[in-house]
Amino acid sequence: MLKILLPIAATVLSNGAEADERPIFDAHIHYSHDAVKLVPPEQVAKILRDAGVRKALVSSSDDNGTQLLAAAAPDIVVPALRPYRRRGEINTWMHDDTVIDYLEENLAKNEYEAIGEFHAYGDDIKTSVIQRMIELAKERNLILHHHGDREAVDLIFETWPEARVLWAHSGFDDPANVVEALDAYPRLWADLAYRSDMVSRGVLDPDWKTAFEAHPDRFMVGTDTFAPERWYYVGPHADFSRDWLNLLPDQIADNIAFANAERLLASE
Repeated sequence: MLKILLPIAATVLSNGAEADERPIFDAHIHYSHDAVKLVPPEQVAKILRDAGVRKALVSSSDDNGTQLLAAAAPDIVVPALRPYRRRGEINTWMHDDTVIDYLEENLAKNEYEAIGEFHAYGDDIKTSVIQRMIELAKERNLILHHHGDREAVDLIFETWPEARVLWAHSGFDDPANVVEALDAYPRLWADLAYRSDMVSRGVLDPDWKTAFEAHPDRFMVGTDTFAPERWYYVGPHADFSRDWLNLLPDQIADNIAFANAERLLASE
């Protein structure tokens, strides 16, 4: 199949600044089978480097994309294992026992830092598939990158109180509710992938500012390249992140840009 090369110019920072002015740890990257066909791993690695992405938590459907990108950029890629083999499994995977075989096979042959991003809401967490997935994460002390609601977060910690959970998109919840969840669970972190409500017209949202000040060590940025065309946005998104982070004190900005994700990985 003909590979479509995305224009590298799309990743140039809009303000002309060097990409290394504030490094980024992108905590929400996917390189799934459709992106692999369209954007070669060497180009993906260049996109990340040009954007000043120092590290990226990468998962894919299926896992082949993660492994290809890890080989192309081993200094950048922090591998995570999704429970999806193809697109279209988001709403069904937790009822499919063969998912466990898929997870176990990959965990046996590859190294990962996380399981996810996985989608699960409410009582989905109680299914035997997700309960076994949590067991596998516990056996290997892996981060759980969870996309879902607060009820599911509660049930994850009920199942495994010592889990390290990264809440994808901060649950798409209001900042006050996110703060309440972070207050409740010291081992919960929140990524800001696919969100822009932190800032409007160059002004930091006051509720988000309060959230970042309440938990300066628990938030991190992410792009969420859930479709191949999202790779156009990695560079501009890194620039957008730097712009709004500049509205915060330097220490909090550095935490959200890269240090929190690094500390999460180093935690046990």
